Amino acid sequence: MPWLQKAWQTLQQRLDEGTLPHALLVTAEAGVGKRSWADHAAHMLVCSQSPAPCGQCRQCRLVAGGSHPDIRTYGPENRSRVVRVSQIRELIGFAMTSPQVSRRKVAIIDRADQLNPSAANALLKTLEEPPEDLVLILLQESGRPILPTIRSRCRVMTLPPPVGDQALGWLLEAAKGLDQVDEALCRTALHLAGGAPGLALEYLQTDLVAGRDRALDHFRKYLKAQMTVNQAARPFRELGLEQALRLLEGWAADLARVGAGGMAYDTSAADVLGYLAGRNPAWRAHELLAAIRESRAALTNNVNADLEIQRLLIGWQGLMPRRSGPKMAGQGAAH
Repeated sequence: MPWLQKAWQTLQQRLDEGTLPHALLVTAEAGVGKRSWADHAAHMLVCSQSPAPCGQCRQCRLVAGGSHPDIRTYGPENRSRVVRVSQIRELIGFAMTSPQVSRRKVAIIDRADQLNPSAANALLKTLEEPPEDLVLILLQESGRPILPTIRSRCRVMTLPPPVGDQALGWLLEAAKGLDQVDEALCRTALHLAGGAPGLALEYLQTDLVAGRDRALDHFRKYLKAQMTVNQAARPFRELGLEQALRLLEGWAADLARVGAGGMAYDTSAADVLGYLAGRNPAWRAHELLAAIRESRAALTNNVNADLEIQRLLIGWQGLMPRRSGPKMAGQGAAH
């Protein structure tokens, strides 16, 4: 991920100067490479040579084998959408022990924006009085809420997105070996992911592109009153709430973009988004985005995924003309 090179160099400089903070809050858009950056940073921080990582010392060999005892990662587990207080208690226990083989310990919290309230409060004590030999790396997706009291105790680092053809070049290399993946499909995945290569790779690996096609087909039929909201929600449920929110968020952002005279990233949905953009004021797209943010905030609770998806789809239905006026291609009478 060449676009992260400067951020790694900044960390190396702080390491060399002895100005490394005890807590870093690393923020970036989804799929830009936060976790890759954090894993490489942890490798740098435990390496016994400079410039790090050297790839030769005992620390580097342990990292390469995935068994370094002084690096721990915490994040949502299995089907959970939150970082739980039990995980933070485990982190606190890790923080209080001495390093086993390195000069420092590194703890990564992947998706610190998904700490549940109890976990966030438990983490504050460690952030307020961090052990000298601990570096905490918290990862936050841009735009996701995080407690101000956590943010204020961290040095914030924002990772840049790729520029030019960096994203496509990286994706083509990373997708080698995946069946039936070519440059055209990679470009489609990148469009769906808003240019985020890590997210695009995930889409290719999980066949989300095909899932998007099913969801878009149901979305069209629902807007034309050809199926119920429960029927329309089915392919979105199959994607999972997180991916369904990403898809609906992408369409809402595209709706705002088209309404402002721009082009939709998701070209397959451009016709329906153009139809809606031409018949609604710009604030309606931002209203949809606000509703999606509410759903994202609710992810830290045990929300009913099906009800959340249906609620959002009903919001989209509210953009359709009710009585007179041009209809979408294939639209029949509402019933």
